[in-house]
Amino acid sequence: MHDVVIVGAGPVGLFLACELGLAGCSVLVLEREPEPGSPWRAEPLGMRGLSAASVEAFYRRGMLHPLLTASGVHDDPGADADTDEPSPPRTAGHFAGITLDPAKVDVAALPFRLPSPAPEGVVTHLEAVEAVLAERASKLGVDIRRGVTVSAIAQDEESVVAQAGEHEYAARWLVGCDGGRSTVRGLAGFAFVGTEPQFTGYTLHATIADPEKLRPGFTLTPSGMYIRMPAEGHIGMMDFDGGAFDRSQPPTRDHLQTVLRRVSGTDVTLSAIHLASTFTDRAMQTTTYRAGRVLLAGDAAHIHSPLAGRGSTPASATP
Repeated sequence: MHDVVIVGAGPVGLFLACELGLAGCSVLVLEREPEPGSPWRAEPLGMRGLSAASVEAFYRRGMLHPLLTASGVHDDPGADADTDEPSPPRTAGHFAGITLDPAKVDVAALPFRLPSPAPEGVVTHLEAVEAVLAERASKLGVDIRRGVTVSAIAQDEESVVAQAGEHEYAARWLVGCDGGRSTVRGLAGFAFVGTEPQFTGYTLHATIADPEKLRPGFTLTPSGMYIRMPAEGHIGMMDFDGGAFDRSQPPTRDHLQTVLRRVSGTDVTLSAIHLASTFTDRAMQTTTYRAGRVLLAGDAAHIHSPLAGRGSTPASATP
């Protein structure tokens, strides 16, 4: 019997597995997907920005340099480990699409910053994050099994058992790190409460016939907001429809083009859609993070709009 079974091999589950491995626990990670990589986790759609606390967590565990290398960043800002000065603040940023002006940030008024050579932000992608964490977890003796879908959970006062098909996996504790649509959360009976959405968000990788009609970066309009990412054909948009469209039907080229034209106020043409997905600004949280010997972490415990904070960022920075 393992000390801990973790359901979900995303950034949260793998980081937790590494921490438990460092503490000498026997850890088993169960992941539904059969393979670690996918177009949604690689560039450009898998691109993520890690904030200061998350970057610091990777640095303190000796994983920042491998992460930067896997992310294609060749200038390692953490190479000078003997510095006594915190790194300078980032020169740009946003919160929910509201651009932040670094010239208006008084760094001297923020004295509680520990000295560290780690930068305050890193642009990476999920594939790189998960590859670095999975390699470290394996070196720490963590058993990662892919293609395993948990379908039932049973527990008593001393143990918990996860069932996947004909197989059972017993442990002293089980942690659900299986995302916003957590299976573990439902099976263990966690209450999930919060607010209903106001918009449907879209992220897509497309061939755009006339990309010059879309301004780069964040653009607010009377009908919503769109984001033209640096990567060619990578578009995000928010349509204030009360979340009506989200996952109600597949996002076709015609629908995406109609929404983009309405939100952007242009007659831009999408020639082809390579990948597309939807989300909302629904905000939900469990009323407790523990039910007996089952715990939740990351998006399994709370969801919110990705505009206001990336799920893996606050989770990986949590002690």
